[in-house]
Order: sequence, then C-alpha cells, then structure tokens
Amino acid sequence: MPDIVSLVLRALSFVLLFQAAGVAIFIALFGRRLDRSQPAIRRLGQAAALAGVVAVAGHYALEAARMAGQMSGLWDPMLQTMMWHSASRAALLCRLLGLLLIAVGLHAASQRRTILAVGGAVLATGAFALMGHTSVNSHRAVLATLLMIHLLIVAFWFGALGPLYLVSLKEPPARAFDLTQRFTAIATWLVPLILLAGATMAALLLPNVAALRAPYGRLLIAKFIGFVFLMGLAAANRWRFAPGLASATNPSERRFRQSLGAEYVLIAAILTVTAIMTSWFSPDT
Repeated sequence: MPDIVSLVLRALSFVLLFQAAGVAIFIALFGRRLDRSQPAIRRLGQAAALAGVVAVAGHYALEAARMAGQMSGLWDPMLQTMMWHSASRAALLCRLLGLLLIAVGLHAASQRRTILAVGGAVLATGAFALMGHTSVNSHRAVLATLLMIHLLIVAFWFGALGPLYLVSLKEPPARAFDLTQRFTAIATWLVPLILLAGATMAALLLPNVAALRAPYGRLLIAKFIGFVFLMGLAAANRWRFAPGLASATNPSERRFRQSLGAEYVLIAAILTVTAIMTSWFSPDT
C-alpha cells in the first residue's frame, strides 16, 4: 500500500512541478505579448506550484512508510529522522524552494517577479540531478548537464500546453495565432533535443544493449514510443490546426485545443512511467 500511494504522489508531483516550471518559462518568453489570458495563466502556474509543494512533501513523508512496509511508518519518528538525514533531503529542499519561488514570482507581472519564477523553475528541475541513477554514475557531470537540458525542455513543452489552451480561448484570433507560431518556432528547434539528451543518457546509464529487455529498458522504450506519438501530435498542431486560430469560426480551433489536451495526457503518462522507473527499477538490473 505505501508503495502505490507513494508512486501516485511521485507521479503527481512530477506533473505539477513541470506544469508550474513551464508556466514560469512561458511567461518569461511570451508574457509581454499576453493580454486577456495572462491572469489566468499566472493563476494556473501558481496553483500547480502550491499543489506541487503538497505532493512533493507528501511523497517525501511517505518514504518512511515505504521503509517500514506499512502506512504506520509514516508516524515513526526514527524512520522520519533517517529520511531527513538521507541524500534525498537536498533534492526535497530544492524542489520545495523552487516551487515556492515560482508561486511568488507568478503572483504579479514584473521583470523581477519573472526572474524569480524562472529561477524557481531551474532550481526545482535541477533537484532531479541531486539524486537518482544519474547522481551515482561515474559520468555524473555529463549526465547532470544532459538531465538539466532534457528536463528544462520538457518543462517548456509540457508547461506551455495549458497556457496555449487559455490563449486560444481568451486572446483575439490574430494574437492567439501569433503566439502559437512563436511557440512552435522555438519548440521546433528545442524539442528534438529531448530525444538526443535522453538517448545519450540511456547510452551512459545502461550497461549493455541487453538491458533494454529488463524492466527499466522496457519502460525506456515505452517512453520513446510515447515521444514518437507526441511528435506526431505536435506536427498536426503546427501544420493543420494552429493556422485555424487566425479565424475564430474555423473548426481547427476546436481541434487545436483537443490536440493540446491529447499532448498533455500523453506527456503526463510519460512522466508517470518515469516515476515508476525511478521508484522501482534500476538501469543495472
């Protein structure tokens, strides 16, 4: 039971963290071009950040229950003390502080607040390099750099889906089309780096090709397949649906939002697979 609840909270914390970090990045890049949708986008980022704080703290607290093998371990002061003095404490504090900085930074529109929010996004995503398989590998420095690139681009992509949905609802058609085009122009160059960084990390982490048949390797392949589907959805958005935003009566506007929703669900599923990989399996087994 503790394992399942912990996994759910871990996956939820990933979704909320990347949503909050992505909103911070979206506001930094496109905030000056937002008009009617900016307040709603900021509220989305704040809500994700504050909910993320709860999910991250809850997952950390449940680690003691996992150690005990039952939920009663949650209230065991000795186990909680052991967890507090473990290597995961630094990552926990970075994630919590990063999420709080995002929430504060998105509270009002100003350059200082935006810098604060982006700093929080970098801190929260950077926490992933402080623990896990990449932190104990002999190629730690290279892996940490690749992981940061990988995660920040994931945050940029995933975190922009909600804001783009709100932009398509609230902004005038011409502005919604312009913002979408500007986003896809950047994403076209950045998103392929997700695959490149991920493939390089896999090559460094996996002991051999045969490891792809182990649970960790199979989940890695599942993530790759999900990424391929995502690229197809993103291409459909750019070339088929996004142009329809220029006309509010065009049915492509509705299809564009549906495609954004499908991307959101698929990336959330990939983040859940990542939570399973990092919780239960190792590249070496």
